[in-house]
Amino acid sequence: MTDGEPPMTRPSVPEADRLIGVKRPVLSHGFVVLVDYMGNDAAIVQAARVSYGPGTKSIRDDRGLIRYLLRHRHTTPFEMVEFKFLVRLPIYVARQWIRHRTGSTNEFSARYSIVPDEFDLPPLEEIRRQSTRNRQGRAEPVAPEVAERFRSDLERVSRDAYAAYTAALEHGVARETARTILPLAYYTQWYWKINLWNLLHFLSLRLDAHSQEEIRLYAAEVSKAVQAVCPVAYEAFEDFVMGSVSLSAKERLAVRSLLQGSTPEKACADAGLPLNREDGKPMTTGEGVEFLEKLERIRAPA
Repeated sequence: MTDGEPPMTRPSVPEADRLIGVKRPVLSHGFVVLVDYMGNDAAIVQAARVSYGPGTKSIRDDRGLIRYLLRHRHTTPFEMVEFKFLVRLPIYVARQWIRHRTGSTNEFSARYSIVPDEFDLPPLEEIRRQSTRNRQGRAEPVAPEVAERFRSDLERVSRDAYAAYTAALEHGVARETARTILPLAYYTQWYWKINLWNLLHFLSLRLDAHSQEEIRLYAAEVSKAVQAVCPVAYEAFEDFVMGSVSLSAKERLAVRSLLQGSTPEKACADAGLPLNREDGKPMTTGEGVEFLEKLERIRAPA
């Protein structure tokens, strides 16, 4: 800090401060809590303007600068903002979450503590068939009796497993060994700290419709904290990331063909984006199908 500059103070966002310590429930027994944050929209601007030096504030206003930075993927200023969460989540969700290796995580240890008797029991409407297009995803609901049977089996297996876990502990089996009998539906919890840029990347993947429903629910709660702390940055994220459509080189050729009056099918053919298999049957996945889906997304009302 140089002479004549105002003293530095910790940014405080009243809307975000009201969220600190509040458990926002997710699933059967889960929650998301905003523990703390460092920085806000102003911190992004402050970090960016270090590059310009004093007297450059008139180059563009704060909102315009943040939108420019995100639009052009100037990431470092966003890394000046950090979030810390306490999250309680099923183990099967945690194993997806931990794939994002850009945060710092300290997890509840079942080697030291007794696991609470809490497991996730999905609602009937979320018990669905395996998707034929997305090998990781779900499609339409199964028959009600199948869903009821699955829920009944999950509850029985979970309760039997917990009884065996408790019995093992009572007979002196080490906690680190006894825990191995518990299903993935049981809950864990952790502290998770991450900077804004990496958090936005997490949200871009986990708010997407292709992500598993359960982790999308957690991401939605996390996103509310981001919106409170950095509303301008989050608005830019919605515009330039979540609301955008990227085009490959072939897709750009297809768009050019469309602008010249071709049908979508002809445009795909012109650009080398196949829509049919070698046997002539329509494809259900692939670059051509995904391009047509992008067109539908563009046509859809905002």
